[in-house]
Order: sequence, then C-alpha cells, then structure tokens
Amino acid sequence: MLDTAVRGVVTAPEEGLDLALDTGASLLAASAGLWPSVSRAALGHADTAVGRCWSAGWRPADLVRVVRRELKPVHLALAVDLIAAEGRRHPAAALDRRWHEQLRELEAEVWWPSDEAYLSGFAHRHRLDRFALATVLLELLRSWGRLPPIAPVGPAPGRSAHTAQAAQQRPRGPVAGEPRMLSRIRALLAKAESTDFPEEAEALTAKAQQLMAQHSIDEALLAVEGADPHAPGALRIGVDNPYEGPKTMLLDAVAAANRCRVVWAKEFGFCTVIGFDADLDGVELLYTSLLVQATHAMQQAGARQHLDGASRTKAFRQSFLVAYAARIRERLTEATERTTSDAAAGRHLREDGTAEQLVPDERLLPALKARTEAVDHEVGRMFPKLVSQRVRVSDGEGWAAGRAAADRASLRGRSGEIRG
Repeated sequence: MLDTAVRGVVTAPEEGLDLALDTGASLLAASAGLWPSVSRAALGHADTAVGRCWSAGWRPADLVRVVRRELKPVHLALAVDLIAAEGRRHPAAALDRRWHEQLRELEAEVWWPSDEAYLSGFAHRHRLDRFALATVLLELLRSWGRLPPIAPVGPAPGRSAHTAQAAQQRPRGPVAGEPRMLSRIRALLAKAESTDFPEEAEALTAKAQQLMAQHSIDEALLAVEGADPHAPGALRIGVDNPYEGPKTMLLDAVAAANRCRVVWAKEFGFCTVIGFDADLDGVELLYTSLLVQATHAMQQAGARQHLDGASRTKAFRQSFLVAYAARIRERLTEATERTTSDAAAGRHLREDGTAEQLVPDERLLPALKARTEAVDHEVGRMFPKLVSQRVRVSDGEGWAAGRAAADRASLRGRSGEIRG
C-alpha cells in the first residue's frame, strides 16, 4: 500500500502530481486501523530512500537544504526525523567527523518511543490529521526520490572506517570529533562576532586567523614527512538567495586565499569546496564570519538613502556584496602572501598565540605548491566539465559602499596575518 502510494507520487508528472498526492494520501489515511503498521512501514521506506541518497553522494545537510528550499517547515521537521531514524543503522565509528557535525547541527534525534507510534506522535506535535500527514510524507519522499547523483564529498556511512580512525588520532577539542585547534578558532571567531567593540573584534579575529594560518602550514609539513597521507577532500556549503551570486564570490575569495577551489551548484543552493581537510575547516569558519559582517554592513548601508533621496534598491545591495567580495579577495591574497613568507622564514605561531623563531624550512613552499596542484587535480576529477559565470554590477554607490565595508572588515590585527 505505502509502496504503491510513494511510487505513484514519485513518478507522477507535474501536471498529474495533485491527483497522485490526493490518491496516495487518501489510501494511507483510510487505513485508520492499520496506522501503526503504516507508521512502521513509512520509517522502513524512508530508510531505503535516505540510504539511496547517501549512495548518490548526498549528505544530511544537503537533504535538509533541498527540503528547506522546496517545501514547508513541517516537511523540514519530518526530514530531520527520517534522517535520525535512518541513522540508527550506522554505528558512530561508521560516520566521519563532518557527518557527525551535520547531525548535531540538525538536532537529528529519535524522540518517539516506537516506530509504530511515530506517525501518531508527529501528527500530534504538528497538529495534522492523517490525510495532511500522509500528504507531507509523500511530498517529502517525492522530493528526495527525484534527486540525481552528485559528486560525493566524503564516504557514505559504513565506508569511513579509515576516516573515523584517523580522526580519533588527532587532538580533540570540546566539540566531539573536532580538532582542538579548530575548536579554539571557532571560539575566537564567535567572540569576534558577538562583541560590540571593533578593536576587540579585530584582535580576536586576527588571533583566530593566525592560528588558522599556522595550522594549515603545520599540516602541509606533516604531509611532507609522510605523517599525513590524506588526499584533498571536499565539503558543501549552502549558498541561497537572496544575492547567491555575490555570496558565492565571497566564498570563492576565501577559498582561493587558502588553496581551495569552489564549484557552485546553483540549482541545489550549495557550493562544493575542494581542498585539504585543515584548509576546508578554516574556509568554512572564515566565510561564515565574513558573511555575518557583510550582511550587517549591507543592512546599515541599505538603511540610508541614495544621494538623490531615493531608497536603496536590490541593485545597490547586489553591487555592495560584489564589491565587498572583490575587496576581500584582494585583502586575503595580500595577507596570505605575507603569512606564507613569514612561515618560510621560520616564524612559527604556537597554539597559545605566542610566536617562536625556528630554522627556516625549505620544504614549505614546494609543499604548499604541491597541495595546490593536488587540489586542482581533484577538481578536474570530480567536475570534468565546468563553466564560468559572471556577476553584474549596476549600482556605483553600492560598489563604493561595499569596498569601504570590506576595508573595515575584521581581517587583520597588528601583525596583519591571516591563514596561509
């Protein structure tokens, strides 16, 4: 019964979708006496559907992002529950660090006492009758069932034993599975974003960036010594409207300064960032922090009027963010070159933020070059066919305001260092 309803909805053309939904939902809702069996079958069917998405390269945050873009909050709540239910099939050791992080951020937990009681419990929580709940379930499964395969950015559950074992060998921070250095950087950036004092934010951000720089360089030298055999990896970062083009430009600016590459999948609302693990973590943190700063600065600038008295427009905000991203790219590039030069000269930053002078390591620059080449090769392997896209600027005031805001962004402290 459930399989028939799901199959009818998933395969229905758009013009016949309403009829398929009504037919399938009515069939399920009419089975009042069999509702516990329907509930158990629904979770079993969802296990298969979610597992198929994992095999096709999707990850928990990706599935939720698709639902958030296409459907309603109630579908989102159901999606998180179904991901949590499917997660019972996999021991913790079968999931890599970023998978665990996504599940934690989604708060994906099994809250229902039994699979037979799940649908009734969900309906009670969200005040849905059986027909409405059946419709939500079928709409969600249709959305997931029509997703195409995408380039994987990590192992699917059950295929990550080596990754999980390697992660266990790294120093741990207060966030489960996260390297201690990354946890320290995350805490510094959180303080920088929350303070009302610009000088404090600048100092905190500069310290975080210095730690990011040294962490990346240390990882490169470990690879030269053979202590870190990992090849480039990838992660996906959501980039949604409004102004998805300029946001992607900002992400690309951060990634390029850290020897990573960005590929934008506009139709799915995410970018794939390709690079080495330590660099990927830093790119995600720094991009998020800069986006917060850019959005705040744009809102402040947008609250004012044009010189002719007219209100700010969408063109102004688009141009603002494009200019912001372009200027950030310039500043990051300059800072990266400066930090790399310092590291090549033997100036090393300890985890506690203090500096020490070491013997210059001649292996560093060749090691960084090799990592850049490895990332380029991985991009070609994952995405053999790429096209470029331009973002237009149509508001001169927005461009000028965006560059000025980028100059004020917290990128440099007194030392002027950033991740290399």
